[in-house]
Amino acid sequence: MSTATVTPKGPSTLRGARLPKWSPWAIAAGSVAVAIGIGVAAGLDSRVQWGLIAGLLYVFGTYVIAASVEGKRQAKDRIATSLVWVAFLLAVVPLASLVWETVQRGVKVLDVYFLTHSMGVVADTEPGGGIYHAILGSLEQVGLATVIAAPIGVLTAIYLVEYGRGNLARSVTFFVDVMTGIPSIVAGLFILSLMLMFDLQPFGFAGSLALAILMMPVVVRSTEEMLKLVPNELREASLALGVPKWRTILKVVLPTSIGGITTGIMLAIARIAGETAPVLLLVFGNPFINANPFEGAQSSLPLYIYQQYANSAGSGAAYDRAWAASLTLIAFVMILNLVARGIARWKAPKTGR
Repeated sequence: MSTATVTPKGPSTLRGARLPKWSPWAIAAGSVAVAIGIGVAAGLDSRVQWGLIAGLLYVFGTYVIAASVEGKRQAKDRIATSLVWVAFLLAVVPLASLVWETVQRGVKVLDVYFLTHSMGVVADTEPGGGIYHAILGSLEQVGLATVIAAPIGVLTAIYLVEYGRGNLARSVTFFVDVMTGIPSIVAGLFILSLMLMFDLQPFGFAGSLALAILMMPVVVRSTEEMLKLVPNELREASLALGVPKWRTILKVVLPTSIGGITTGIMLAIARIAGETAPVLLLVFGNPFINANPFEGAQSSLPLYIYQQYANSAGSGAAYDRAWAASLTLIAFVMILNLVARGIARWKAPKTGR
């Protein structure tokens, strides 16, 4: 009895029809073109409105075309992907527009002279002057705030993760959560009340204290999460060898999580670098160079931006200086974020093959 051999006549047809890879780009281009046409016909002058119409058309068009070609099940997957892309663009476009506008307006007066001179006797309506005194004030105030907040925040996180049990730990966690959401002006008012109590005049260190209050909960939360990521097996192995718990934390837990802890501290610094309200209340501003944060009023970059724009009436030399200082502040925060990413990558645990 012979057996017949059945050979396939063609490729498998289990997979249904698929849209080409370039179809999202084609749908996006068509959505933009239709949105522009609708905007022009309806007399809409705002490009933001055109963009929103294009986003809605892109989502709707993706679903209709995918449902007709690939089926409703695959169309649901594509519409979810298109919603993610639209949300991404809605987040990126305003940020890119902000950076472009700041760079375009800030480069007008941003040069070496601007970075190495203070306002001195230059009036706000006159050209000239610089931000050296504001940069110096910001570095000192943020630096002192970091010296205060970073050790306290890290030690608090160590207590919550390694030792915290019972009502005390729950109370500390609750107050850290509350401090995370307090407005910056509240921290400034708290330090201002202490200054009025002791009859103190505005000085840079007062602003550092308010910034430290804002920085501490961010450091606590980020450090706490990094410590929780350390495997318990490392702690248990160290304790099994007879190493005391404090030494285990110092020699095992902290070195393992130091990259994430440093990143959290850097991000907390970037968060307080742009605060204006506490500095306005406590430091008061000073057009001259004051390198002593413990005596006399100081300036800072956010406060300098606010004062220059408030005195510019929307144009003039002060207006240009405000934009140049804004660009400097954005560059400072960007550098901090890049440093944080570099440290996180440098200190990331190395996995063997």
